[in-house]
Amino acid sequence: MSEQIKHECGIALIRLLKPLSYYQEKYGTWKYGLNKLYLLMEKQHNRGQDGAGAVCVKTDLPPGNSYISRYRSAQQNPILDVFNEINAPLQQAQWDQIDINDSEWAYKNFPFAGELYLGHLRYGTFGKNSVDLVHPVMRENNWKSRNLVLAGNFNLTNTEELFGVLVDLGQHPKAYTDTVTALEKVGHFLDEENQLLFRRYKNEGAANNEISSQIEKNLDIQNILERSTKDFDGGYTIAGLVGHGDAFVVRDPWGIRPAHYYIDDEIVVVASERAVIQTVMDVGVNEVKEVTPGEALIIKKDGTISNQMIRVPHKRTSCSFERIYFSRGSDKDIYKERKELGRLICPAILRSINYDFKNTVFSFIPNTAETAFYGMIEGVKNYLVDWKIDEIKKKNGSLTNDDIKRIISFEPRVEKIAIKDVKLRTFIADDASRDDLVAHVYDVTYGVIKNYEDTLVIIDDSIVRGTTLKKSILKILDRLKPKKIIVVSSAPQIRYPDCYGIDMARLDKFIAFNAAIALLKDEGKESVIQDVYKKCKEQQNLPKEEMVNYVREIYKSFTPEQVSAKIAELLKPEDCKAEVEIIYQSVEDLHKACPNDLGDWYFTGNYPTPGGNRVVNGSFINFVEGNDKRAY
Repeated sequence: MSEQIKHECGIALIRLLKPLSYYQEKYGTWKYGLNKLYLLMEKQHNRGQDGAGAVCVKTDLPPGNSYISRYRSAQQNPILDVFNEINAPLQQAQWDQIDINDSEWAYKNFPFAGELYLGHLRYGTFGKNSVDLVHPVMRENNWKSRNLVLAGNFNLTNTEELFGVLVDLGQHPKAYTDTVTALEKVGHFLDEENQLLFRRYKNEGAANNEISSQIEKNLDIQNILERSTKDFDGGYTIAGLVGHGDAFVVRDPWGIRPAHYYIDDEIVVVASERAVIQTVMDVGVNEVKEVTPGEALIIKKDGTISNQMIRVPHKRTSCSFERIYFSRGSDKDIYKERKELGRLICPAILRSINYDFKNTVFSFIPNTAETAFYGMIEGVKNYLVDWKIDEIKKKNGSLTNDDIKRIISFEPRVEKIAIKDVKLRTFIADDASRDDLVAHVYDVTYGVIKNYEDTLVIIDDSIVRGTTLKKSILKILDRLKPKKIIVVSSAPQIRYPDCYGIDMARLDKFIAFNAAIALLKDEGKESVIQDVYKKCKEQQNLPKEEMVNYVREIYKSFTPEQVSAKIAELLKPEDCKAEVEIIYQSVEDLHKACPNDLGDWYFTGNYPTPGGNRVVNGSFINFVEGNDKRAY
């Protein structure tokens, strides 16, 4: 993606199923689990660079010892910072000439030598970049089975509603965020489950010091999750640890946010991405399973593992942006799907260049569009195979060797045109300097474009705001003096806000929305804007289940091609000499390429949960009223 958008977070959970001494003997280190946690987090650093945190829970320490340890960081390199803090006591122990390879010593003395680990990578979609907002978050108690640690990849659209429920229960939540709300909601029912079991065992005559172990053994995690997630509206994968040693990962019933796991007789591993587990554990694709929509993977203290239905699954609407951009492209299916996105958009590109391969150069915007580029070139080559066959047939056996050589050797012109200066992006902080610096995020390869003769086709994985295109990419591509620049998006037009984890909340930040508004004004149809505003205001106080997405009417009068043409007009820099065209993927072809992940609400306005309609409704009201606050 040529411009950064903040998006989903990443989780990593590890449960060791053997004593630390086992890993010391087999792998030469009791840090086997901790090392795996580090790798899982580093391999998912694409999912969150605003903060990182890790928690370790020990399940077998006597009273008087700390059994939960946590480090969090919002520094520039948070993963490194967290693990430097984690490992600092080992360095001190070495200086004190202690044998740090002794697993028994480590378990008793090193905070992060334990059976359970939970790591998190944060992309902040709400609030400032403060360490207080970094997961894992904790709800502490003097009873082990009432301690709760949570880390998640989620956005809830009905935080206000859930906050009110907590207040009605008599609680006083310390902050108005979906993170705190989720923590307190799960924590409330964890408390209730503990209290229920306590009363049962007390009535049966058990002594207080016997009851704790009975509660820990029989705590019903499934019931707790069923009750606590009942009113959740949004996309979520939430991982949790209970202080005595139970663990769980629960996924929303629409499958919006991803979660995968691997189990053998030594370890349980959960992460947001499948390929990451494959790499870290060196296992095959079929050995990594998916936490299915509405399901929880539950790991009890005694090592018992089960998959339990928590919410009745709805129609699967997994986030298609995971496939297009967010997830690492090393996953087998994601790589295949991204190539297919490039291949499927090829016919529209060929029509646009009028099949003039001699005067067309194909390239891509690094780095995430590279796979779609391979698919696009594959599509071009497939067309040329048919062209070569036709050319040979036309001559009906009269071709010379030179003619045959010329035809079969003809290939599309492929060049690496745009080069991203990754390091430069870290210096872009304040708005005042960003506009000047953004023009230099990319550089170009000179000398491969024929002045004012060649068309340059360059593919990106998506075009959200178009800011970097207008202020940087199109300007520097124009320096190469092409006759025409065609920017191809392997994703469809982003028309609606996301409220399930991606930081795309304001309609006026989407170039497709701005283009549609401009078209309405060009055609004297400003009344449509006011009509939609009126309809949104009229349903503002309705229950979210009764709301309708009237913002779709903004686009109703125009074809996708008309909107694309207007986008090209809006994004073309004033001093750009080349003709500019923008081609977007169709929603239909997106679904062909990614048939199992049909979440497309940012393209179509088809929100899987009622809260989505409330968000788009509020976002449009904010736009018309000139209010820059978030709609959720």
